[in-house]
Amino acid sequence: MTARAGEFRVALLRGINLGSSNRLPMPALVAMFEAAGCADVRHYIQSGNIVFRALATVAARLSARIAKHIAPDFGYDVPVILRTEAELRQVLRVNPFLDRGTDGKTLHVAFLAAEPDSARVSSLDAKRSPPDSFAVLGREIFLLCPNGVGQTKLSNAYFDAKLATTSTMRNWNTVQKLVAMME
Repeated sequence: MTARAGEFRVALLRGINLGSSNRLPMPALVAMFEAAGCADVRHYIQSGNIVFRALATVAARLSARIAKHIAPDFGYDVPVILRTEAELRQVLRVNPFLDRGTDGKTLHVAFLAAEPDSARVSSLDAKRSPPDSFAVLGREIFLLCPNGVGQTKLSNAYFDAKLATTSTMRNWNTVQKLVAMME
């Protein structure tokens, strides 16, 4: 069975090509995924969003393998968070802020490397950054940031520390585009 027979997945790399830091050319990143056994590899914008096909056996080792290649070649550690096509489509269906008729520009999703335990989720401060709101559902945190994500105190660093995991955030338009790229 070839990698082409595998299921669509997305890799979300944290902190790639933000301003002048953590520069990583997308063709080099695509080549890393291809060398790891992935097929139909494409990137979306320059910030570490990779859509690809891979068998489960390839995907199981992929996060560590890609991070291991980036560190020596580019000089920094990058968390790589994976989701299957089904998992990403589920994100589109369960966003609790969509029912409010919310402008998609104010919506974001933080993807978590691991599902946090309920005690840690309960320790999050719902009033940390008014008027912002969030909801933790499994391995995702849905955020509503009416004044923009650049103004919120609901950052990756906050969630990582409180939930003892790693997160990477995407705006709602990016999440929708990644799902569309899998069709």
